Amino acid sequence: MKIVDGHCDALTKLYQNDKLEFNQDVLELDVSFPKLKQAGVKIQCFAIYLSESIANPNFEHILQMVDIFHRKIISHPQMRFVRSASDWLDVEQTQEIGAILTLEGMDALAGNLTNLRILDYLGVRCAGLTWNYANWAADGIMEQRKGGFTKKGKLMLKEIETMGIIVDVSHLSVAGFWELAEVYKKPFIASHSNAYELCPHPRNLSDDQIKAIIQCKGLMGITFVPYFLENLKTTVEISAILKHIDHICALGGESQIGFGSDFDGIEQWVKDLRHVGDYGNIIEALCKNYTESQVEAFLYGNWRNFMLRNLPQ
Repeated sequence: MKIVDGHCDALTKLYQNDKLEFNQDVLELDVSFPKLKQAGVKIQCFAIYLSESIANPNFEHILQMVDIFHRKIISHPQMRFVRSASDWLDVEQTQEIGAILTLEGMDALAGNLTNLRILDYLGVRCAGLTWNYANWAADGIMEQRKGGFTKKGKLMLKEIETMGIIVDVSHLSVAGFWELAEVYKKPFIASHSNAYELCPHPRNLSDDQIKAIIQCKGLMGITFVPYFLENLKTTVEISAILKHIDHICALGGESQIGFGSDFDGIEQWVKDLRHVGDYGNIIEALCKNYTESQVEAFLYGNWRNFMLRNLPQ
């Protein structure tokens, strides 16, 4: 079965350690070409995330990561940059793996909408508005004041509606989520978030938030972060992922479910899901609990349908 994975931080690791190579099956990378091939991943999203280790992140850091994306990932002869719906369809006709470039947190844009437009020109296709804390645009989910969008952030929302960039609400504050849901005219995603009702971590989404994503015909990427699946135990099993899928289906979101592993952004793993090459283990569990058409939709079809509707044509 083909797979779409909506979020990983392999690009950050490649940025932090120039000796790492995407084309090698190394322990340090959860997502590498050999592991993607092993799993049958057809489309992988690669996030530009500037970690807190960078004291003063700026747009130059983002451009450096775009450069690494091209030099180390897209340069592989069996990888293809996906910037449009037609690119996606082209990848489906080959043995190549598609790579979508995304942004996790707008801090380094420094409120400059020209920088945002440049990222659109460069092919960034999804943008998380914040990481956990506040930036110039909005508050993140861990910001204690629990605010929403700034004035400049609201202007940014109007601007992004004119672009080929999809808004990602993972990490956004609750107030920001509802401000966006009220004024934003396009579908949006939560690339790597789970259900708060089952695991009350701030990064997870309430039932009302999940229903808002369903209503706008967005998409929710179930993530494999153990402490977003269950109140942290010694071991979290794959069965915990299925509980979140069941819960979202019960809310009417069967067609809005995909996966966004967060591989390479985590230091704890679900049992038998240590890296992207282990997707076969979750496929096995899914096939025991859902129909073949449902499994194919969760793994690939739902992301495909959403992206073909919302990527530039």
